Amino acid sequence: MDFELGKKIIQNISNVMLGKTDALELLMVAFLADGHVLLEDVPGVGKTLVTKCLAKSMKGSFKRIQFTPDLLPADITGFNVYDQQSGQFRFQPGPVLTNILLADEINRAIPRTQSSLLESMEERQVSIDGQTIPLPKPFLVLATQNPIELEGTFPLPEAQLDRFLLKVRLGYPNKTEEMAILERFQKEDPFMTLEPVASPEELSSLQQQRKEIKVSSQIREYIADIVSATRNHASLRFGSSPRGSLGLMRAGQGLAALRGRVYVLPDDIKELLIPVLAHRIILSEEAKLSGESPEFILEGIISQIPVPI
Repeated sequence: MDFELGKKIIQNISNVMLGKTDALELLMVAFLADGHVLLEDVPGVGKTLVTKCLAKSMKGSFKRIQFTPDLLPADITGFNVYDQQSGQFRFQPGPVLTNILLADEINRAIPRTQSSLLESMEERQVSIDGQTIPLPKPFLVLATQNPIELEGTFPLPEAQLDRFLLKVRLGYPNKTEEMAILERFQKEDPFMTLEPVASPEELSSLQQQRKEIKVSSQIREYIADIVSATRNHASLRFGSSPRGSLGLMRAGQGLAALRGRVYVLPDDIKELLIPVLAHRIILSEEAKLSGESPEFILEGIISQIPVPI
């Protein structure tokens, strides 16, 4: 197995995005695991730029949807239009038929429109007027949302959140990184000269190879114990779904592959625990009032579960 291409894509994006190695690695893990990513952070830290860099690093198709309150499901999936010349209906494909879809500020659309992505994200297809249309391979949704603006936004439904493999925050750069950003962008925009380093076919092949990464029975039991603990925790109204445990396993395979291993370690699972599960669990009202967070609860859970040898 050769997953050096994944590292090559990360390095290529790093030519534009400085100091985001951990976040870029998580994006690549999601790609290898055939999952989707929710980027949540304050404005201006590069959420949209990192998505465009990932799309430009591969030779596949890229579409962007700016989510607004008046956006309709048909604006995403496509619709049938009547062709007067032929006397027949013709399908007008929507932007979802692409390799990488940027759902920008996804929480600004009404829940009905947000939910139009559910079938695409899970089943890799869209159904319109009784017709089912498969999506291109690979297919990745990168959605962004701003956590601090509440006016004019709509919370993502739990079913929508559960379909995101990872929730990633980019964070602010440190002083050294910020000075390097200022220097790099002083005379030109490095994004304009970014070149593709992979093809959709190569990435689809990597996704298939990722499935061969070994997950031992001890690791599977470790994942099951973690997820089970979220369902029985006193501070949680709802724990993780089975989709969460599957996501943790697949993400673990993707991270192991990027690290040059053919097997998953407990440390891989621990490292991915919060990005994979924090957005899937729902706090009880008492926990919210006491100021607890999903991250804090997951850290407590992982500290109590024996690590497999």
